Amino acid sequence: MMIQRLWVGRLLRHQKAQLLLVNLLTFGLEVCLAAGITYVPPLLLEVGVEEKFMTMVLGIGPVLGLVSVPLLGSASDHWRGRYGRRRPFIWALSLGILLSLFLIPRAGWLAGLLCPDPRPLELALLILGVGLLDFCGQVCFTPLEALLSDLFRDPDHCRQAYSVYAFMISLGGCLGYLLPAIDWDASALAPYLGTQEECLFGLLTLIFLTCVAATLLVTEEAALAPAEPAEGLSVPSAQLPCRPCRAFWNPGALLPRLHRLCCRMPRTLRRLFVAELCSWMAFMTFTLFYTDFVGEGLYRGVPRAEPGTEARRHYDEGVRMGSLGLFLQCAISLVFSLAMDRLVQRFGTRAVYLASVVAFPVAAGATCLSHSVAVVTVSAALTGFTFSALQILPYTLASLYHREKQVFLPKYRGDSGGGGCEDSLTTSFLPGPKTGAPFPNGHKGAGGGLLPSPPALCGASACDVSMRAVVGEPTEARVVPGRGICLDLAILDSAFLLSQVAPSLFMGSIVQLSQSVTAYMVSAAGLGLVAIYFATRVVFDKSDLAKYSV
Repeated sequence: MMIQRLWVGRLLRHQKAQLLLVNLLTFGLEVCLAAGITYVPPLLLEVGVEEKFMTMVLGIGPVLGLVSVPLLGSASDHWRGRYGRRRPFIWALSLGILLSLFLIPRAGWLAGLLCPDPRPLELALLILGVGLLDFCGQVCFTPLEALLSDLFRDPDHCRQAYSVYAFMISLGGCLGYLLPAIDWDASALAPYLGTQEECLFGLLTLIFLTCVAATLLVTEEAALAPAEPAEGLSVPSAQLPCRPCRAFWNPGALLPRLHRLCCRMPRTLRRLFVAELCSWMAFMTFTLFYTDFVGEGLYRGVPRAEPGTEARRHYDEGVRMGSLGLFLQCAISLVFSLAMDRLVQRFGTRAVYLASVVAFPVAAGATCLSHSVAVVTVSAALTGFTFSALQILPYTLASLYHREKQVFLPKYRGDSGGGGCEDSLTTSFLPGPKTGAPFPNGHKGAGGGLLPSPPALCGASACDVSMRAVVGEPTEARVVPGRGICLDLAILDSAFLLSQVAPSLFMGSIVQLSQSVTAYMVSAAGLGLVAIYFATRVVFDKSDLAKYSV
């Protein structure tokens, strides 16, 4: 008994260490995105990019992400290698982020070294750096989310893991928004790191390198499933080419592959995706244009007025007050990320999710109707509840769907018989078989174990084959998964990426027709009302399957 208690305590400490190591990179990613993207618009304007083209440059990353995220997610699910399924993709995308952090502050210096007329090359290098930062930074969250789902499969542990994930995103956002506000030219680091831009991006590089290095210590088992043949077939264990990877190099196969991955999704996931898309579009419409609304709508400023004029001063004051509201939004999100697990345990996932979706149009409506700066700022801060819930609950629901594929994804299970195990993969923190057979990461099963055993709904044949493959028992064939968790998390992330593109395309025309920046908040509130309807049709548990005829 004493040995078992010691083992359980050691496993708990190992779980917490793994959770911290994975989410250190989450923190580093959000710091780089928040600080880098906040600082990029002034740099683009300095090199001569007009405002109407600047929004196009900032849209490069989300547009590329929409195309590549499903392919990368599917490729990660079917990847085989000594470092596991997720970390190779995380490291490759991290290299792109590090390259962007080097390029952005040094674009002018590099252009001057390479050609006599540096301006065109400087602009090209800056756009390349901005696109790399936005694309690699946003896409890298998908394998990170899948890694959390791999390591913490039990619903309660998975929700706790995503709560920490959302907390680190909010914490990284807070630090990322504060770093550009510091005058680094007057700091003690200026003699060593250089100008304001070089100091800022040098610090971001140091923070991000430290966070990436932490992933070297993450325990992740190699994926057992090889490639993706026809669903329901067992194949020999020989390594096969990865079809999602081949799609990157074959433009003719790209669109059909994307269509199969994204359009032929299970109905449960489709309902969740539509609810996520509407919620994120409402939230991003609010967040992207909030500072402009405060500067023009509440403070009656004029953004195109000459610097030093009264109209420009009012606008700048409004932008600063709007930035305070967004900072408070991150702070409130921090609080709710810490409390989310207790809220769900007390009220249930459905009640908390619906409450967060309902709260958003209420807050957005208050900003439309009130002319009080205090009321508008408090309303913006309260949207942090919605932000926290959108970062946690949809991903825990997707993990639940995959944990019980036979119930929630019956047409997409990866076997021909009675059900499949999660990607034919036994993850690091699941208890081992009662015989005490060793796991590849060094842990041993302890009878009942600390975490719940795999669901009884899992069919014996598929589970037994995948378990024998994990513990080293001989097997002639391995069950190939039909649909992996990283692909479905990538589809949810696509909703977030699409929510950034759509408002930028339409909101300018809407405001121009209405002749009022209040249209930003009205549109956000309207989209929030639409999100409420689709949120009520999300599948939260087995009882919803019959209700919605999924």
